[in-house]
Amino acid sequence: MERIVPSSDGMASAAQGSARRWPLYGSAASRLIEREAAAGLPPHTLMQRAGQAVARLARAWRPHARRVLVLTGGGNNGGDGWLAAALLKRHLRGTPGAGVRVWPLGPAARMPEDARWAWAEAHAAGVDVIETPTPPATSADLIIDAVFGLGLSRPVDGPARDILRWLHGCPVPTLCVDLPSGLDGDTGRWWIDTPPQPGAPRITLSLLTLKPGLFTGLGRACAGEAIWFDDLGVAPAPHHAPDAWLAAPKRWPDVPTLRQAHASHKGSRGDVVVVGGQLPNASDGIGMAGAAVLAARAALRAGAGRVYVGLLNGEANLPPWDSGQPALMLRTAQAVLASSLPERAVVVAGCGAGASMAEMLPVMLARAPRLVLDADALNALGPAAREGSLNETAPDALWAQRRAAGWCTVLTPHPLEAARLLGTDVAHVQADRLGAARALAHRLGATVVLKGSGTVIAAPDAPPFVNASGDGLLASAGTGDVLAGLIGARLAHGDADDLPAAVGEAVAAHGRLAQQWARDWPATATDLIA
Repeated sequence: MERIVPSSDGMASAAQGSARRWPLYGSAASRLIEREAAAGLPPHTLMQRAGQAVARLARAWRPHARRVLVLTGGGNNGGDGWLAAALLKRHLRGTPGAGVRVWPLGPAARMPEDARWAWAEAHAAGVDVIETPTPPATSADLIIDAVFGLGLSRPVDGPARDILRWLHGCPVPTLCVDLPSGLDGDTGRWWIDTPPQPGAPRITLSLLTLKPGLFTGLGRACAGEAIWFDDLGVAPAPHHAPDAWLAAPKRWPDVPTLRQAHASHKGSRGDVVVVGGQLPNASDGIGMAGAAVLAARAALRAGAGRVYVGLLNGEANLPPWDSGQPALMLRTAQAVLASSLPERAVVVAGCGAGASMAEMLPVMLARAPRLVLDADALNALGPAAREGSLNETAPDALWAQRRAAGWCTVLTPHPLEAARLLGTDVAHVQADRLGAARALAHRLGATVVLKGSGTVIAAPDAPPFVNASGDGLLASAGTGDVLAGLIGARLAHGDADDLPAAVGEAVAAHGRLAQQWARDWPATATDLIA
């Protein structure tokens, strides 16, 4: 059994700072893996292992719990709960005041064979069964949620909805078996109308396979303070391709390696140019230069050798330097375009650029072999992406040119920006974040970083990655600009044969910055860089 997230460094605990990834399987693949594994084992073996895993974690997490309430559904998830109840009953036998009760929410006659066997084991152990359609009096030290497992893909209504409302509002520590009941294991969608963030301590034990929905969308919020995993002694056959990967990339920046590279120089560390940061002008008085400066400062702190900033509307009021980071080299955006920087540097375009980015975007696409598009660059791209062209005179030509040349394009949308690019709304994007990121990657032939809880890194024709680091402290203005700068620095370092993995290293580093910040005050984007 492994604790996957969170750990002391914000990544999966078994990674120990080195590159590792865990395969994620959706409901269809998980069922197939389960059937194949069960066919080669004695009857009820997987159910027995699952019940033992649940009971073992329950005892470890709440060792002093004497009164346990188990809610069971009518499928094999419920069977896991029945068997865990039997094992806990035997473990607590003779303990004063102890008791294990099961509240079944589905008739035993309709249970699968394994679940009926677990039901019989619980009855033989003397587990108390609550025969009531309404919630019992809450006198438990621990609740085990074994109602819904895989396959929930629609809103929960009727009596089941009322029961789940009670369950997720109950002020008792809760261990969720496989998935918190109400969570879509494929997408991270929450199918009931209760707050996903638990009000009481909660952990989740994923069995046999790790499910994508636990790590993106509302999955991390619903799963509670930790996600544990037990593979039940089953290794999926090689022909089972994962639906996604949970990424725990190697630590980056690699400061020891940079320190030991005695023969290096600033040119060998790569160049980044940030194009954006609209300066205020007389017509609108709106300035957003801070976004570009945040991205540039992040790139410099992440180890890029030289960082340039091409500011928009800077012809008359370009500041002489950045007083907070004088090593940045300030230019006007026009001066950047008049130089060779777009061809030789990693270009991070769009941070605080405003509407001016629309006319510059085709130039960037045509000239920059390594391009990160963020913020207003994505807003400028939105209509063209939906219509399949960048402008009326060159439909799809620039994207075709980039793909044919093997150039690197990274898009970093938040859900609203992704919705604009896909011609949909935020609700549809958030309902299937993996699907939205894949669709956008295929449409534009680019690597897509769909930001949010469980950031998704998707590339054409490959399973996406889900980032394991990060937390709610990143919900602050400017943190996305910092991420764009980190991605730019990672690409400037080179050695990005596996582009999604390289981008994932920057995304993981970004999440760790927030998790390592002091908890007494929230971090700001500037704090992350410092």
